[in-house]
Amino acid sequence: MAANAQTFRLLRIFHFFGSKNTSETSDRVRKERRLGWVFWLALAWIVLCLSATISTNFITYPDPLNQDYNALSAPWSMEHLLGGDQLGRDMFSRSVFGAATSFKIAFTSPFIGMAIGLILGMCAGYFRGRIDSAVSILIDSILAFPNIVLAIAILFYAGANIFNLVLVISFYTIPQFTRISRANTMLYAQREFVVAARAQGASHLRIILRELLPNVIVPVAAYSLLIMSFTIGLEGTLSFLGVGLPPPDPTWGQMISDGIEELEDDPFISFVPSFFMFMTILSLNLMGDRMRQFTDVKASSA
Repeated sequence: MAANAQTFRLLRIFHFFGSKNTSETSDRVRKERRLGWVFWLALAWIVLCLSATISTNFITYPDPLNQDYNALSAPWSMEHLLGGDQLGRDMFSRSVFGAATSFKIAFTSPFIGMAIGLILGMCAGYFRGRIDSAVSILIDSILAFPNIVLAIAILFYAGANIFNLVLVISFYTIPQFTRISRANTMLYAQREFVVAARAQGASHLRIILRELLPNVIVPVAAYSLLIMSFTIGLEGTLSFLGVGLPPPDPTWGQMISDGIEELEDDPFISFVPSFFMFMTILSLNLMGDRMRQFTDVKASSA
């Protein structure tokens, strides 16, 4: 009886420490699965910018093209919330309408690049061999050529409009999406459910669409937030170089470029759009990093 009691006490001790370790592990996993306050602050900024751009459809803003000669390089006031630029145009209104242009490009270009990158990456990761080599050569060729130079050449000869700008930027998002979809396809291609589907005689197309695509598209979609920040930065760079969307439509890059000449006397003319662009790119990067970690945790714990 004494031996049984001693054994029972030892089992209770082992159970106590084992349950404690299990609870600590589960708490850590739950903490990793939380998006965190940084993510929600970044999301709040994006929602605020989107709300401002959508509100232009039913709220009357000052005309971003109207030149008020009484507000030349004017400071902040109730009439001009963020002041006026060197031509007297309302900086707040121009920033809001510039955000609309940036978000149109940011929400369009990545999805075109993601569609093409998914096809190339999944075919390369699933079939391997010559297809993988051909896709790798194509992606390396795109990455080897200076993207700014090619974008300037295309927009110069084809015309700087929003359609051509979206196509040019989406072209440069293809390599990133191709690489991440290829890596995830190779990860899942050897899993049991894919092997079982192949053993049952499923076609390659069915395996790719039914088995691989639902698993691959999750991390790729999470990565698209990072690509959105890249597209906004690239659009701003092209506009700053003078090959983006032509005037009079305001864009953040164009506003920064307009304020360069007044940088010494009125730096806020460039600072205001730079602040909006910086906060938007930073928010998208923070959201993208957290979503990427979040999907990695889900994949590792599955």
